[in-house]
Amino acid sequence: MAEGQLIAGFDAGQTHTTCRLANASTGQVVAEGQGPGVCHLAAPSGPERFAEALGASLRAARAAGGAAAAAPLGAAAVGASGVEQDSPVQAAGSAIAAQALGLAPPQLRVTGDERTALRGAFPSGPGIVVISGTGTIAVGRDGQGREHRCAGWGWLLDGAGSAMDIGRDGLALSLQMADGRLADTPLRATLWRALELDPTAPEAPQQLKALVVQPDFGPAGFARLAPVVHDLACGGDPLASALLQRHGEALAAMAGAVAQALALPQAPVGIGGGALTHLGAFQEAFRTALSQRHGALQLVAPQGDGCAGALAMAADLANGG
Repeated sequence: MAEGQLIAGFDAGQTHTTCRLANASTGQVVAEGQGPGVCHLAAPSGPERFAEALGASLRAARAAGGAAAAAPLGAAAVGASGVEQDSPVQAAGSAIAAQALGLAPPQLRVTGDERTALRGAFPSGPGIVVISGTGTIAVGRDGQGREHRCAGWGWLLDGAGSAMDIGRDGLALSLQMADGRLADTPLRATLWRALELDPTAPEAPQQLKALVVQPDFGPAGFARLAPVVHDLACGGDPLASALLQRHGEALAAMAGAVAQALALPQAPVGIGGGALTHLGAFQEAFRTALSQRHGALQLVAPQGDGCAGALAMAADLANGG
């Protein structure tokens, strides 16, 4: 690789995309920038959103890094939500990324964001990563390099443990309160106000029903409500607390399934994704459920994040690996 070139690592989630640039020779990080999120590449706007997410986050990183981030890219790796290993979606994503970043296929790797998170958390050796952001997924690797993934089959089918499901389930409870199936708690009014709905207005339930089917709402719209549910749980709302507990148990079940598939009964478990990283009560619900269900699994601090894992993959490409 030519002297002075950069490598790039991308973490492309459904809410936002992060690009981290590093010096290809030294590995020193020189800049980071953010762009919009992605959706599944098979969705009508999937290819366009994927290309824009990569291009915008790269431009933001270059702008943030100034002269140090102006050198050409020599290699890049992308961890993206919804990219299955060895699938047509992975092939399509690689072609789109190559064009968006101006790289030849040997200089580029596109994979699922769970794979880059695993590489970042455990650069070598066995481990399991459980990710909860807008979506959710778990993946692990044993001592021989064999990997197994669990869950993460898309927000319409399999989002238990995700910020999207936490927000959606909170809204479902709010409607049960509105029509008398549940006793009213502050959860209903708080969530509706977060969506700029008047909780005292008779038409508010119909407005909510119409809002969530708008094209620009989607998974990210539900996921933005997860911190609201979290704060309600921290304030003592019993239904919000039970909701976090249920989703924490879902994440523990995912970690247990990966551990069983890879015969790793005492594996270290790292976390990733905005919901698990930033919502302390939710992380504690996961920790408690993991301890109760799979006490030998050890929750540990990951060595690095998804961008670090992507940069490590890019460095492998730069070094001919």
